Amino acid sequence: MKLFYIVLALILASLNLRPPITSISPLMSTVQNDLGISGITASLLTTLPVLCMGIFAPFSVRLSRKWGNEGAIVLALILIGLGTGLRWFVGTTPLMMFTSFLSGIGIALAGPLLSSFIKQYFPDRVAAMVGIYSTAMVMGASISVGLSVPLQHTLGGSWRGSLAVWAFLAAIALPIWLRLAWSARIDRQSGKISSVLNSPLPVNNKRAWMLTLFFGLMAAIFYSLTAWLAPAIQSQGYSQETAGNIQTLFTLISLPSTLFIPMLVHRYQRRVFWLVGCALLELMGVLMLNISVSPWLAAIPLGIGAGGLFPIALMLPIDETSNAQEASSWSAMTQSGGYILGALGPLAIGWLHDATGSFVQAFYGLAVIIVLQIIVQLTIGNKKSSPAS
Repeated sequence: MKLFYIVLALILASLNLRPPITSISPLMSTVQNDLGISGITASLLTTLPVLCMGIFAPFSVRLSRKWGNEGAIVLALILIGLGTGLRWFVGTTPLMMFTSFLSGIGIALAGPLLSSFIKQYFPDRVAAMVGIYSTAMVMGASISVGLSVPLQHTLGGSWRGSLAVWAFLAAIALPIWLRLAWSARIDRQSGKISSVLNSPLPVNNKRAWMLTLFFGLMAAIFYSLTAWLAPAIQSQGYSQETAGNIQTLFTLISLPSTLFIPMLVHRYQRRVFWLVGCALLELMGVLMLNISVSPWLAAIPLGIGAGGLFPIALMLPIDETSNAQEASSWSAMTQSGGYILGALGPLAIGWLHDATGSFVQAFYGLAVIIVLQIIVQLTIGNKKSSPAS
């Protein structure tokens, strides 16, 4: 299989991993009003997929053993496409929650599988491929955030249509991955590539737990910003469209750091410098929002910080392993526990907003989480453990 085709498959799959979550944020107020739901209930629309990503990530290891990474990713893309497309027909809150649940399962499976896929096909180019993988995810998030409100206007004010249209990304990716899965299946049967071996989750490895905790705090911050940045900006008197544009800026600003910081970490090996530096930028952005600095300016450090931390969190478990099977197990564990913890972030922001009627206290809580994240980053340090345990 040609290198270009494999990289294209990686990019197309990665583009699918954020729009089912990020497309909701600019339309959150509209969805709340139309369905008649509270802030904490609305936060479940973004929290539920993240929670699914935590609960179902370990199943990716079993599916990979049975069907290979490629076949399991096909299933993940089908689930994402179905969950997203069903939003066109949403008439009740339970059905809307079900679409988030379905797409969340697909995203949960795809995350560890793509990490294993990178280790399998690019063992000597992990940093570069993680950069491409995470950049494509951010691009998917950025495009969906930026076009959610314009698509709503184009589709006659239909927020349902605006959310459902992102199913086309899965439709584009599926033929590529079906061909890749078929080719990999033939290669396994002919012995050109080895069968997938069993590699248990590293539940007895202390370093794996520290990476899981870091991933969880990182995810709690990232998804809190994804869900509530635009509504928080609207609460300061900005229009829905302006808030959506600022959130788009947040995601666009994160693109360069998402692509290049993994390579810089790999080259200079000073992990603590990059980890803490990105976290401090996040802290700066959150505090800028709370002291009424222009949200256009606050989006810059927020985007750089969040954009840099996410690919590092994806890369660290892969770096700890020696083969694709171990990479899948380590990634499944860190993403499983991490996303379960991360799901609490948007939920807590929604609860604090309902309780206080303001985003100020909620975002100070977010600042506390960032400080806790820095403490964990210092314990992770620059040292890499011996592969696999």
